[in-house]
Amino acid sequence: MTKKHRQAILITGASSGLGAGMAREFADRGRDLALCARRTERLEALRAELTAKHPGIRITVRALDVNVHEDVFTVFRELDEELGGIDRFIANAGLGKGQPLGTGYFHANAQTANTNFLGVLAQSEAALELLRPRGDGHLVLVSSISAMRGMPRNLTTYAASKAAVATLGEGMAADLAGTGITVTTVFPGFIRSEINEKVKKAPFIVDTETGCRALAAAIEREPRKASVPAWPWVPLGLAMRYLPLPIVAKMV
Repeated sequence: MTKKHRQAILITGASSGLGAGMAREFADRGRDLALCARRTERLEALRAELTAKHPGIRITVRALDVNVHEDVFTVFRELDEELGGIDRFIANAGLGKGQPLGTGYFHANAQTANTNFLGVLAQSEAALELLRPRGDGHLVLVSSISAMRGMPRNLTTYAASKAAVATLGEGMAADLAGTGITVTTVFPGFIRSEINEKVKKAPFIVDTETGCRALAAAIEREPRKASVPAWPWVPLGLAMRYLPLPIVAKMV
C-alpha cells in the first residue's frame, strides 16, 4: 500500500506527555495540527512554541474533556471544518489512575476505565463520522504495551482498558477493510511522561523525545499495529503474551 501524506492531524491529550511530544514531531514534519486537551493554557503555550518554530503551519486548539462525549463530536467537527478536513485523528487522551481492586478505590479505577475506553470510543465514532463519507483517512488509537496481558497492582484496570482499546481498533480495522480508511493501534512501551513521572524505575524506559519520535515514525507508516519503540518492545510484547503470568507480573 502506498503511504499517504496526512497534512492535517488532530491529537487529543495534547497538553502534555506523549500528546505534546507527538505534536512537536509532526510540526517538525510541517503538518497542520488540531490540538485538544482539558488544560487550554498549556495548549496555548504549545501553539506559541510551535508557531514560533514553524511559522508556515496552521495550529488550532480547543478545550476538550473526552469524558463529555457530546463535546467530542462537536469539537471534532469544528476543527475539521477549521482546517479544511482532518485526515489523521490520534486518540491519545488517557488516564493512568488506578489501585488494586478491592482496596476502596473504585472511583479511580472507574475513571480510568471510562476515560481510556469510552473516551476512545467517542473519539473513534466522531472521527469515523467524518472519514467514512470521504472513504479515506487514518485513525490512530494509543493503547499500551501493558495491554498484552493482565497486569497486577495499580496497572490492573489500566491494562484492561488499554486491551479494550486494542480490541476496538482491531474490530474497526476489520470493518473498514477496503474502504481507504486505515486504523492503527500503537502500543507504547515505557516512555517517560507525566502519566508515569512518579514511577522511579521501569525497564527499558526512554525519554519523552525519543519515545515520541519513535511513535511519530511508526504512525507515519500506518501499520495495523506497532509496539513502540520497536526495540525491545516487539520481542518483549510477544514474550508477554506467552510467558507464565507470574513472570510477566515481575516485568512491571
